Amino acid sequence: MSKYHIRKPEPADAAALQALMSDPLCYGNTLQLPYPSLQLWQQRLASNDPLHHALLLESADGQVIAHGSLWRESVPRLAHGASLGMAVQREWQGQGVGSALLQAMLDLADNWLGLHRVELTVFDDNAAALALYRKYGFVEEARLRAYALRAGRYEDVLKMARLRTCPPAGAA
Repeated sequence: MSKYHIRKPEPADAAALQALMSDPLCYGNTLQLPYPSLQLWQQRLASNDPLHHALLLESADGQVIAHGSLWRESVPRLAHGASLGMAVQREWQGQGVGSALLQAMLDLADNWLGLHRVELTVFDDNAAALALYRKYGFVEEARLRAYALRAGRYEDVLKMARLRTCPPAGAA
């Protein structure tokens, strides 16, 4: 049996996702606000937005330990791309959870959604996330200075992207 199980989130996962995103380490490294309500996560899971694709990762005993999302672009000329966001429970960081979830999300992007570009925004001091993203082919495209308010300070972020190289037509 695999160490982790990856699946689509369901309405019953709202409380687990609220708990994950209530940790200051998680929301502090995303653009989410602190203290997310259970109702917020219930609404997100019930939205059925066709441009939003979410996955979660469970431990072998069924505990939700990570969450990731791809938000496809709605503008037709940008439909080949999506933005990525993810969070891993504090106790599970550094154990391959981020890699497992990111691999699954990139498989979804490449092989099922046909995306050419996946981009993300990451705080420039999040060394672990930067290393993970670089490991999977994301490269820095820009530094956005004083981009986001975090704990009372305006912080820089890096805009990173990964472009999928498509095989030539007819290639096996």
